[in-house]
Formats: sequence, C-alpha cells, structure tokens
Amino acid sequence: MARESEIFTYNGGSVPPGEAQNLRYRVSQTYLGDPIRIPVTIVNGELPGPTLFLSAAAHGDELNGIEVVREVAHEMDHSDLRGTLVCLPVLNVAGFLAQQRYLPIYDRDLNRSFPGDPDSTSAKRMAAEIFDNFIEPADVGLDFHTSTRGRTNMLHVRADMTDDDVSRLANAFGSNIIISSEGPDGSLRHEASEAGVPTVTIEMGEAHRFQRDLIDMALAGVDSVMAEYEMHPTSAVHWPGWRMVVGNGSEKTWLRADVGGLVEMHHERGALVHEGEAVCTITNPFKTDTVTVAAPFTGLLVGVLENPVVYPGNPLCHLVELDDETRRIIESAERTRAGGAGGG
Repeated sequence: MARESEIFTYNGGSVPPGEAQNLRYRVSQTYLGDPIRIPVTIVNGELPGPTLFLSAAAHGDELNGIEVVREVAHEMDHSDLRGTLVCLPVLNVAGFLAQQRYLPIYDRDLNRSFPGDPDSTSAKRMAAEIFDNFIEPADVGLDFHTSTRGRTNMLHVRADMTDDDVSRLANAFGSNIIISSEGPDGSLRHEASEAGVPTVTIEMGEAHRFQRDLIDMALAGVDSVMAEYEMHPTSAVHWPGWRMVVGNGSEKTWLRADVGGLVEMHHERGALVHEGEAVCTITNPFKTDTVTVAAPFTGLLVGVLENPVVYPGNPLCHLVELDDETRRIIESAERTRAGGAGGG
C-alpha cells in the first residue's frame, strides 16, 4: 500500500494531500505600508511524489510564462497527480503592475537577488520570502522567461548540463535547443540548483504579449517533465525529433550592429542560416547606405530583433552553431515542408 502524501507547509499556512489552495503571499510593502502579495497556487496530490515549482514573471514584462503557469495550475487535469505543484505565475508583482522588467524600487533585478537575504535590500528581502517558502522546499523547478523587449526568442532551455540532475530535467522538457551554462549568480535557476533543487530556465518569445504557439509548446514541455518524474503516470516523456546542446564545443554569438539605422531582418526566430548568408540589412533613412550583416557560421537563429531600429553595438540576433547531424535533420525537415507546401 502506498504511503500517504505529505502536507506542504509555508510560513502562515499548509496544504494537505488531495487539496489545492490559491493564496496571495505577502513578500513586501508599498511606500504606504500596504502589502505586496504574489499569487500562489499549490496543488497537493493524494499520492506521494516530488514537488515541482513553476515560476514566471521574475521580470515583470515577461508574460508568456504567466499563462503557462496559470494553465498548469487551473486547467491541467490533476486527478492522478503524484506529488505537489507549486505554481508562482507572477514573482515580480511590482514590475508586473508597472509593466516593466525590473522592480520599480531602485530599478533592481529580482532575478539577480536570489536566494535573498531578509536583512538586505528590498529585492533580496522579496527573494528570500519566495525562495525560503516555495523554492527550497521543492525537488525540481521550471522558471519561465521571455526575451527582453524589442527581441524575441525561439523556445529553448537554459541549464547547467554538467550537473546530472539538472541535465535530466532539461532533457525531460523536450526542447530542440538546450544552451548549457551555470547561469548568473543571483538568478533563480542558479541559486535553486546550488541549493539542491535542480532548476532550468525556459526562454520563449518576447515581452509584453501572450504567444499561443509558444505557450502550447511550453505546456507540452511541462507535461513531459511531469511524466519523467512520474507525477502524471499516464503521460509520456516528449522527444522533440532532434536536440542540440549548445555549449558542448559548439559556438554561439550575438551579432551586433556596426552602424545605426533601420533594420530589415531576412529570417524569423528559429530559422536555419548558412555561413555567408545575409541575416539582415541596415539602412539609413534615405536608403543611400546599406550594410549587410552575414552569418559567420551555419547556425540557428535562437533570438532575433523585433524593434527595427539600432545604434552601433545593439544586438541583432543570437546565432548558435549546429553540428553536421543536426543541420542535416533540419535541412531535411525544411525540404519536406517545402515539398508539402508545393504539392497539389
């Protein structure tokens, strides 16, 4: 007979097995002394299993992940859930209300403030409340982000692939691209992983909007993770068809503008570009001067510019090098799509 699931506790409350709870958890105060509360949904399954946290909007203008976390909490069928879901759709409430990336309080980055400190800055105090109550008690975590404003990312995972537990989680999410790195100090994924809670970042799309195709892809990734950790035993781990881990000897770079002007991108995010191929062109207002930016190697455009105006030094696109096998798989898929589109 299976043992009973455990009660999930946080400062000021608890959620018994077989129950779900929506709460607004206080993390700080406004200038007027009113509470700043983050929304939290905890779904505790009747049967034992791991605790998975899902977080979004550590940067207040990054919205895609909010919808992913909300739908996992409130629309996914949890009748057979084993373990516990801790759903944190809006970590940076103050930034979300202002629709800006950072905390309005001294313009601090919440995602450089973990694991926090209850006796330090306002950002670190907020981070400590979140980390101590909802991150550190978990077993694994998914932290959802988008590109900053003016740029967009294809869906991909960022993870420390030298850590076996993190690597397992990253592979389970089922994205085509995994960028391997430890992550910056103070970031949620880095500090949670250091604290023994393997965590990855999912990058998807652009700020200030919901993008349904990416949200659906991310929901499939969450379902795949829950299958890997046997939280939903009826689900299956997703294989994306091909996978490339960037950072294991492969090259990646941000192509930057050498001149100011107006940009015409010739490819969308996720496109394959070949060495020497024009990625974009930059022109002056009179179109009398044109600068072509070419791919320095064959690769995939993980991120591209959306706002078509640049100063010298501004990023244009994030290009990652592909190994020969991955390139052949993508080229074959493109030929198949082209053939299907041309069929009668």
